[in-house]
Amino acid sequence: MKVLQLCYKPPYPPVDGGTLAMDSITQGLMDLGHEVTVLTVESDKHPVRHERIGEEYREKTHFQSVYIDLSIHPLEALIALLCGESYNVKRFISKDFNAKLTEILSNNHFDIVDVESIFLTPYVATLRRHSDARIVLRAHNVEHRIWRQMAEGTRNPLKRWYLKKLALALRHYELEHINDYDGVACITANDAATFRQLGCRRPIADIPFGINVNAADGIVPEPLTLFHIGSMDWMPNQEGIRWFLEAVWPLIHSRLPQVRLHLAGRKMPDDLMALHTDGVIVAGEVPDAANFIASKQINIVPLLAGSGMRVKIIEAMSLGKTVIATTIAASGIEYTDGKNLLLADTPEQFVTQVQRCVEHPDLCNDIGNNARKLVLEKYSNQAITKRLLDFYNKL
Repeated sequence: MKVLQLCYKPPYPPVDGGTLAMDSITQGLMDLGHEVTVLTVESDKHPVRHERIGEEYREKTHFQSVYIDLSIHPLEALIALLCGESYNVKRFISKDFNAKLTEILSNNHFDIVDVESIFLTPYVATLRRHSDARIVLRAHNVEHRIWRQMAEGTRNPLKRWYLKKLALALRHYELEHINDYDGVACITANDAATFRQLGCRRPIADIPFGINVNAADGIVPEPLTLFHIGSMDWMPNQEGIRWFLEAVWPLIHSRLPQVRLHLAGRKMPDDLMALHTDGVIVAGEVPDAANFIASKQINIVPLLAGSGMRVKIIEAMSLGKTVIATTIAASGIEYTDGKNLLLADTPEQFVTQVQRCVEHPDLCNDIGNNARKLVLEKYSNQAITKRLLDFYNKL
């Protein structure tokens, strides 16, 4: 099978949850003997890291990228707002990207075009014009739901009003264009049910992302350590960590002063990098995410807004870490609270769960071991890719 994968940001090297999810498809399909061509958007926020892309990957994926200016332009944002258009999507429209896509389609035949996220939907018309391939939306999230949740959690009334407007425009766009595709592959069953409820009439499946489960041999975790790692240019991650630092960490630190909190992730905001809070260590971007995760004990994921599935939770679970997460953060994962993941939605619940792990290390170890077993059983990349191929073949 020949697959064209259109990516909204460079999928390689995988440096965050979104890129891990996209790269798992690329690698999984190639491992099973299928041919994949990757065309990606790159931007100032998400540039192509040429020094980290090997020649083998470039050749195997026929890798190509097109730069799009995705920075916020206030006048364009205002015009889109007044016209009821989704500025989130409109920013991705590019003549250069469309020209490169047309060139690739004119010189190749594809069986499937995998479109990573609703943001690249404006190019479906070009795909229809130049290819008879089946077009599949790989829906990482129900995007408008995230923006609505962020609006509901924002204190600033002007910001809340603007985020609500963005959410409404994005919801309208998702509803209007979800049936442009031949099929929709959601990452979670909840997202698939939402799209059906909102009027998706196309074949739709819930297929989580897969991960290659490896052991972190030789790394001994630092005792009494909490950690969070995630792409810190994603607004829900920022808001979740700020809430945790303000509402939760003071309680943990007063009750368990020996515990340390380590924060890592790409594009760490300057104010967090300059943070001077007792017991908190801000690392920013780390050279190896898996090694960072392996070197700590307990993963805290305090998301207050989100959809889809959090790839970094699965990565931490695959390395045998105990994860303490909000219900929103854990959504989409087939977990059992208290067995392979611990839920906490309020400051007091976070304190209680952290205290349980610190005072009962055997319980903490059991939850981490059960988490790894869950990932091996449910989220191995080969099994997930086979499910995706079944869906492709049905289309």
